[in-house]
Amino acid sequence: MIHAEHLTRRFGPRVAVDDLTFTVPKGQIVGFLGPNGAGKSTTLKMLSGFLPPSSGTARVAGHDIVEAPDEARRLIGYMPETFPVYPEMRVEEYLHFRAELKGVTTRRKEAVQRAMELADVADVARRLLGELSKGYKQRVGLADAVVASPPLLILDEPTEGLDPNQILRFREVLRTLGREHTIFLSTHILSEVEAVCSHVVIIHRGRIATAGPLDTVRAELDGAARDVSLVLTVKKPDEARWLDDATAALTAVAKNAEGITVVRASFEAGLVRADVRAAEGTSVEDLVARCVAAGMGVREVSPKGRSLEHVFHDLTTVEPAAAEKPAGAEAK
Repeated sequence: MIHAEHLTRRFGPRVAVDDLTFTVPKGQIVGFLGPNGAGKSTTLKMLSGFLPPSSGTARVAGHDIVEAPDEARRLIGYMPETFPVYPEMRVEEYLHFRAELKGVTTRRKEAVQRAMELADVADVARRLLGELSKGYKQRVGLADAVVASPPLLILDEPTEGLDPNQILRFREVLRTLGREHTIFLSTHILSEVEAVCSHVVIIHRGRIATAGPLDTVRAELDGAARDVSLVLTVKKPDEARWLDDATAALTAVAKNAEGITVVRASFEAGLVRADVRAAEGTSVEDLVARCVAAGMGVREVSPKGRSLEHVFHDLTTVEPAAAEKPAGAEAK
């Protein structure tokens, strides 16, 4: 649905987006991730036709955003990070207005009704936009994006400022929309990406860090480090005091085991539950032996898949030179 080729945007001497090449497959929900200032919003503005690229281009369903911008824009429903509304207009009135601007000339009433139902705002159709909560305004923005039934939705931080309950409801709306639309979703909420996205594109300092199916991205980086979950029983109650800080205790146990670090740990009712990372080529058995020697019985050892949080941290804390070599170049 999207194929970006060497997409670049400069603002004077500053390069905000630097030679991005990636694809977004049709019919998928793809998460677009990166730290603040990485170039996400600039990239989305270029793809949606609000900002011309300095060089490079992208195709939306085969239509070049530089050579055929009108054709490309007709296929896109864009929801910017800051969604503008007219507070004096009612929801239904506003969506009719937006549908007309987008060229919906026939069956406009049905199109507006469908958009309101998909975005879950039909119950506030007669309410003034200025009276709506942040969550409802965001959903009206989503209804605006889908009112012309575009095959591609580009959403920039659609859950920004929503409370946890509103975020959960918004996820359900996205899953529903994903049955009929390709969605390219920018967000800072990594749990949201893991909940609704099948693919990710991660950028760092304007460049591609990695891209591909979520499971593949995790697997590519698992070769560098293995995560293990440990459940340990404390066998020396008289030493429980130094186990109050379980992370410090396990770190002390592991300090002479080269390549092993404690990611997180908790201590409760005589059990230590910990996530431990072992570098490639490092034996976890060494850590287990040290735990036993320190008076902790090993109750459980199991591999633990890399979380998106770990992957994101690893990819966006490297130096720029290292970021030039992405783990993948396509979100196939």
